[in-house]
Amino acid sequence: MAETVLSGADIGVVAAYFVAIIGVGIFASWRSNRGTVSGYFLAGRSMWFLPIGASLFVSNIGTEHFIGLAGSGAGSGISVGAWEFNALFMLQLLGWLFIPVYIACGTYTMPEYLSKRFGGSRLRVYFAFASLVLYIFTKCSGDLYTGALFIQQSLKWDLYLSIVILVLITATLTLTGGLTAVIYTDTLQAFLMVGGALYLMGAGFIEIGGFSGLLEKYPQAVPTNVSYIVPNTTCHYPDKQAFRMLRPVDDDYMPWLGFLVGQTPGSIWYWCADQVIVQRLLAAKNLAHAQGASLMAGFIKILPMFMMVMPGMISRILYPNEVACTNPDMCYEICQSRAGCTSIAYPKLVLGLMPSGAKGLMMAVMIAALMSDLDSIFNSASTLFTIDIWKRFRKAASVTELMIVGRVFIVAMVGVSIAWVPVIKETQGGQVFIYIQEVTNYIAPPFAAIFLLAVLVPRVNETGAFWSLMFAFLTGVVRLFIAFMFQGENICGVKDTYPLPPMIKKFHYMYFSMFITGTTAILAVFISYCTEKPDPKFFLLLFPKKRCDKIKIL
Repeated sequence: MAETVLSGADIGVVAAYFVAIIGVGIFASWRSNRGTVSGYFLAGRSMWFLPIGASLFVSNIGTEHFIGLAGSGAGSGISVGAWEFNALFMLQLLGWLFIPVYIACGTYTMPEYLSKRFGGSRLRVYFAFASLVLYIFTKCSGDLYTGALFIQQSLKWDLYLSIVILVLITATLTLTGGLTAVIYTDTLQAFLMVGGALYLMGAGFIEIGGFSGLLEKYPQAVPTNVSYIVPNTTCHYPDKQAFRMLRPVDDDYMPWLGFLVGQTPGSIWYWCADQVIVQRLLAAKNLAHAQGASLMAGFIKILPMFMMVMPGMISRILYPNEVACTNPDMCYEICQSRAGCTSIAYPKLVLGLMPSGAKGLMMAVMIAALMSDLDSIFNSASTLFTIDIWKRFRKAASVTELMIVGRVFIVAMVGVSIAWVPVIKETQGGQVFIYIQEVTNYIAPPFAAIFLLAVLVPRVNETGAFWSLMFAFLTGVVRLFIAFMFQGENICGVKDTYPLPPMIKKFHYMYFSMFITGTTAILAVFISYCTEKPDPKFFLLLFPKKRCDKIKIL
């Protein structure tokens, strides 16, 4: 196997990648109309389906996927791949149910859509605020940690130094070109990411003897050095249901009922109401191109199961001592986390398996994933803050002021995200992807209920939507606090001693999502029918005229 360090050739490949990607970004920025809000935030609504579909894919596939999916594959098997297959269907729901409404509405942002549908500004400001909180504590902080982890493993740099360098490069690209530069660079990075990851997947399967080798060797992938495990525990053994995607209803990792009914609302929020995703389709030149992009991205989403999850399992087979370690002291020495080191599965495979030069290519792939995700988050967060929050309080703000404020907000957002990185390192046994899903499912699912009701139930009004969301937010924050403050350390051999009732302690986040989504929908409908009917103009203006004639508010 190759040495687990980067050579001069590898560094040269990475440098060439940076030159190419920044050059594309500058070229795109010259061609974009950055002096207007539409030009900067929505690429002038002139994009065709191919670059949008590619941008949708890479905006979703960041380093939290390469690191997170591979890490969860190493720790628990193929179950985490269920999110990727779920995304295929959610993207079609976006393209055929929601996007026609958003385009007819002529909206820039999702909070703006809520304001046009329900009236008032409470929903708009709250949704923008909640989205930004989720970006900071899941997407941005997760990407910064996982991207820096790969560089730390590759170059042995300090974790936080790596974070700062990545932020500076990504911010430079995003702040100059707006969404046009983001989409064009995403298109280039999509080919680089998929090609490099598929190459590594093939090399990994060859190394272990194909899929049959994976079936045979993964159940035996345990540390051989006793200093890497905690004595008298079984934490270092692979999951017995590693090759089962959906598991029994009482499973604490992937219950089939919890995933199908409880995870789906969180997925609806992410794929159908999240600014980062929807903003790409809003940049399409027309509805046909938006729907074509959702089809294209949906089919590409099948790939991560094979080019990320399974390579993570292969990495555990090849490097069980490091990837499957459970001794907190040894784990911290390996990956600077006491909760486990499954998160290093993908970079470990890259550095240990690929030849000189190719390692640099894969490092460029990882940086591409990080940059594509971060630049999408930066651009969309800037859009939300400037248009849906700042402009609410500064109605007379000029375009120049909005551009400056949006960029300053990105700096503050990054600072808070970096401060949150230490928390991510020690949660969910080191499985970053599962941490992101858990936090999301405490806050986001109620929005799925409100967006579905907004499109499908004309009678739901602003009062019902707002107060049902306030109840859901309070409930979600309390559950989030309990989950992270009163459930002990995620360290092998350390028992949870907090005296919480089993019903609260064992309430799986997917079932909580199911509960809070249903409660939000029921409350919204009940309160709406107990209060005044909404003004028809708030609903009818969002649809083509031929559909408006058939809509009645009961």
